[in-house]
Amino acid sequence: MILEGDIILFRFPHTDMTQGKLRPALVLKKLPGQFNDWLICMISSRTHLYHTEFDEVITTASNDFTESGLKTSSVIRICRIAVVEGEIFVGKLGAISSQRLKKIKTKLSKWIMS
Repeated sequence: MILEGDIILFRFPHTDMTQGKLRPALVLKKLPGQFNDWLICMISSRTHLYHTEFDEVITTASNDFTESGLKTSSVIRICRIAVVEGEIFVGKLGAISSQRLKKIKTKLSKWIMS
């Protein structure tokens, strides 16, 4: 079962729609309707790509790092979002805290509304 806040494995496509590599992604929200479609965002270990007012960094010192299933400090790239069918998720690594998920959704909604 997929839940908001889960960290899943997914082949996140490049912006030119070529197939990307297998990487973790954060499940943000199920889309309304009868289909198993989800809004997700990419997670990268390339923390230097962090946009300070937009992205979210989860480090090995974060309270929810162990539960996340990530192997190293990572940046949740809120600007790298996609809608995908849940059946193509490769597996689940873990989940982030509900507080972190709320913070990420707030950042995303503020950006959209600006």
